[in-house]
Amino acid sequence: MQHSLAIAHFVDDELGGWSAGTRVVDVGCGGGFPGIPLAIMYPEVQFLLVDRIGKKVKVAQAVADAIGLKNVTTRHAGIEEVKERFDYAVSRAVMNLPDLLKLVRRCTDRGLICLKGGDLADELKPAICRGTRLEPVTRWLADAYFEEKFVVYTPFK
Repeated sequence: MQHSLAIAHFVDDELGGWSAGTRVVDVGCGGGFPGIPLAIMYPEVQFLLVDRIGKKVKVAQAVADAIGLKNVTTRHAGIEEVKERFDYAVSRAVMNLPDLLKLVRRCTDRGLICLKGGDLADELKPAICRGTRLEPVTRWLADAYFEEKFVVYTPFK
């Protein structure tokens, strides 16, 4: 959950927050991270949580329902099956960055914000990653566990 808060800090500090009506897709949401904590932080923002594994989507929907989140919907699908448009895509360690960028660019207008760990030098080499920024999670969460974790932002406009 704390990883998700790093995205919220980044959005507030670097993007000036998300305004009402912003639409965000969580790619490979798993059990709801980072989408559900972000939906709690930004109740005026609409979130679609997408995952290929139906059991994970059911868990994410059950959590959203249990805590009364009205700004979350879920879908058992791959991101390439999603036809709607979004302002931003978020994810947490779903796949390598160039592949993820190729998938989300077709349905996302403003950018990708994801959580990644480890040495990202090879992932950032392809031209598709030009303009990508890395912010260490420790900028906001002072814990040794987060020392090699990053908020990775690729703007699309």
